Amino acid sequence: MLKEYRSVTEVVGPLMVVEGVEGATYDELVYIKLQDGTLRRGRVIEIDRDKAMVQIFEGSSGINLKGTSVRFIGRPLSLGVSPDLIGRVFDGLGEPIDDGPRVMHEKKIDINGSAINPVSRDYPSEFIQTGISTIDGLNTLVRGQKLPIFSGAGLPHNNVAAQIARQAKVRGIDEKFAVVFAAMGITFEEAQYFIDDFKKTGAIDRSVLFMNLADDPAIERLATPKMALTCAEYLAFELDMHVLVILTDMTNYAEALREISAARKEVPGRRGYPGYLYTDLAGIYERAGRIKNRKGSITQIPILTMPEDDITHPIPDLTGYITEGQIILSRELYKQGIEPPIDAIPSLSRLKDKGIGEGKTREDHADTMNQIYAGYTSGKEAKELSVILGENALSKSDKAFAKFAGEFEKRYVNQGYYNNRNIEETLDLGWDLLSIIPKAELKRIDDRLIEKYLGTSEDQEESENLNGEDQIDDQEKE
Repeated sequence: MLKEYRSVTEVVGPLMVVEGVEGATYDELVYIKLQDGTLRRGRVIEIDRDKAMVQIFEGSSGINLKGTSVRFIGRPLSLGVSPDLIGRVFDGLGEPIDDGPRVMHEKKIDINGSAINPVSRDYPSEFIQTGISTIDGLNTLVRGQKLPIFSGAGLPHNNVAAQIARQAKVRGIDEKFAVVFAAMGITFEEAQYFIDDFKKTGAIDRSVLFMNLADDPAIERLATPKMALTCAEYLAFELDMHVLVILTDMTNYAEALREISAARKEVPGRRGYPGYLYTDLAGIYERAGRIKNRKGSITQIPILTMPEDDITHPIPDLTGYITEGQIILSRELYKQGIEPPIDAIPSLSRLKDKGIGEGKTREDHADTMNQIYAGYTSGKEAKELSVILGENALSKSDKAFAKFAGEFEKRYVNQGYYNNRNIEETLDLGWDLLSIIPKAELKRIDDRLIEKYLGTSEDQEESENLNGEDQIDDQEKE
């Protein structure tokens, strides 16, 4: 029989102090019964002799100190797991919200998991196809990787998240694949958009959704990513599935962490965030990866909005230290109507070289990726130069690079949110665009690959002549 305490002495924000407690443990689950019989949940976050500080998940409104009783359950907050989780929608604390039946659990798992032991980690080396050219072709996602998306207020990161969840796949015949999607602090309209999109496209059949809304208590927001990752760990390491975890928006998570820290009267760090923000984020990000001698894997895409588009803000700054690259959405491309507005130049996947090449994508992937990067950078510089000096000041090769940059944004980046390109289509499109550049400038591609995919010297010269005639026609029209 669990002992019931009626010794609540203080309530501040989402925090409650209970005195005279015996045997309470850190992270222990607590049931709180209000004077009207309503039950709420919480967890122990601090113990000082016989005093326990409890975080209340559903908020502290309506609590009467004298009429409230508290029971300590003796176990941490957990998630009931079974294969029936797939295809379901839950709130931030793992309760079904899709009008479906209660999930029959095989067992319950503590959501406060730990990072994968570095000794047990297997190196990420297998390609995951997202269907988005700027990711697959230039910033390849590798199975077991942590690759965040850095966005800004008003940018369409939700569309990108839904597109990745809808299109992502592991290339293989018998590979079991699932998506675990966790949303934190989003509006009801955003949540409904995700749910409708998953159901309409059929992605719900391989997905598990955890939804924490903006008007839900902040403390629930801190549990949501842990719920999602606990679900992912079960699917990956017990059911041998390859799991893609999408977490949006990590900025809302960090804001909730700051709010709770302030309520606990902790000494603030940078921009008011707690000093343990790095450790807390690492505890989430490092639960992704592959484990030796296990078939399953967890790949993670955290999405965060940079306050004032500031990449040096503590949240993107610390996230960049922990993860293996970043995909950056561009406000400039967004204003031009490019969808998705992924900026290829500052974006980076540090593990891309391990997931591409013959047997994984195609033999020409690495060379074309490097050449497209170089060509796009040179084209952007040529465009900037033409603004200052005029187009007539550009050399023939500069004009070719400038044209390449424009066509790259128009055809390669601007593919839309419902165009699912496989890696072969992305690579072939890359070669088509590279034909704009004179062969002598393709210095980052092996001659054998140029001949195989772009044609012989005669073919290239004919292509260059046609491009030159097109440019002359354009000038005459002007």
